[in-house]
Amino acid sequence: MLDRAARLRQLSEVDRDLIRLVQDPRFGRWIEQITATGGCARPIHLTGSTTTRDTFTGEVLHHYDTRNEPGERLMIRCRNRRQTVCAPCSRLHAGDTFHLVRAGLVGGKTIPVDVRERPRLFLTLTVPSFGPVHHVTADGRRCRPRRDGGECEHGRPLGCPAVHDADDPLTGQPICPDCYDYPAHVLWHAHAGRLWKAFTDNLYNHLAARVGRTRTGLRRSLRISYAKVAEYQQRAAVHVHAVVRLDGARGPDDPPPAWATADVLTPVVRTAAAAVRLRTPYSATLGEHELRWGAELDARPLRAFGSGESLADDAVAAYVAKYVTKGATDTGAGLDHQITSPDDIAAAPVSAHVRALMYACWRLGGLAELEPLRLRAWAHTLGYRGHILTKSRAYSTTYAALRAERANHMGHADIPAAVTERNWRYVGSGHTSGAALVAAGIAEDIAQNRAAALEFLRSGGDAV
Repeated sequence: MLDRAARLRQLSEVDRDLIRLVQDPRFGRWIEQITATGGCARPIHLTGSTTTRDTFTGEVLHHYDTRNEPGERLMIRCRNRRQTVCAPCSRLHAGDTFHLVRAGLVGGKTIPVDVRERPRLFLTLTVPSFGPVHHVTADGRRCRPRRDGGECEHGRPLGCPAVHDADDPLTGQPICPDCYDYPAHVLWHAHAGRLWKAFTDNLYNHLAARVGRTRTGLRRSLRISYAKVAEYQQRAAVHVHAVVRLDGARGPDDPPPAWATADVLTPVVRTAAAAVRLRTPYSATLGEHELRWGAELDARPLRAFGSGESLADDAVAAYVAKYVTKGATDTGAGLDHQITSPDDIAAAPVSAHVRALMYACWRLGGLAELEPLRLRAWAHTLGYRGHILTKSRAYSTTYAALRAERANHMGHADIPAAVTERNWRYVGSGHTSGAALVAAGIAEDIAQNRAAALEFLRSGGDAV
């Protein structure tokens, strides 16, 4: 902890910075910029200008230059999705994600509303076991009871008589770290994208076989659309949650064949996942690993609730939106920044299990045959190198379209029949100590106003 003198020095530094800001004659405009970014915690600072001219006459329709701004710079959002990095921008990203996923479930944002009547499943695909771990128990049940006791080859008990909850530091940790297959865990993460691709390919093959068609014939009448999110579990393994929807061959504007139902799709999902097998590149050190999905798979149909009701759909969209704002640090399954040396791993505030996975990434990343996997560059995410949220092209709208729609709503859209010249340069990011305090206050006010507005809507618009 800081001693009293250090705290006083720190406070005086903030006070001096606040006085400097308030005394600036353009303080009001600076507050406007902070508010426009939603109180972004790490805004990007730009300098430059924008000039919009009439395409035909060359007349200047609009001109903006940062020379008239405080500090001759403009602040824009950092757009970081991680709540631990920037809470205001993560809330905005979560909102965009909610609308992106929801549009693929109930329509809107260029997607027809009848998609809610399509066959749709919410899937959870898991990672296989790489060794027994302590897990959450309930109703007084023990973690891994064994009547015969027994020890592994390293002299550790094979069972665990304890009762764990989610906050128990043992939860998710291996029963025996020396028995745990850390290389396989890391390699599975590194190939997660290929495993998903193999699964979606199998969906077409197994669905065609189930209904007695060829794959080519099936693709002429049906398309599989999806949106998926990756989630780290307590054992630091990535599970995949996905919305899968059946469309006609032309996508969301085209209904699927009448035979394509959720009841037909559900068993196909299970056989398609079970059939996935990938082999890693041969390594003289590791040999060859066969990768597959875990045996646990959950597939739940999403039902249409009728006009104006989509509670299940909204719940799924909200779940996905909430998760994309979490960074690796939130889940305890890694870091939100890259690792540059083994010393970074040793100093990382993570569990022994996660640290062992990071070391495995670093060690395997030094093997020439595994160099294409870039495991050292992704050691902070335990080898997983995919995006948190991905979707098929036809599933729904895009983040770019949602941001463009928001810009248009705020009056920032391009002017028709005009050409815009932009000249911008990056000059920094973040806040000074006093500015950070002001931005945090503005962000808190915006969040409270939003919460109050939502509560007002939920109460039916009645005055409190």
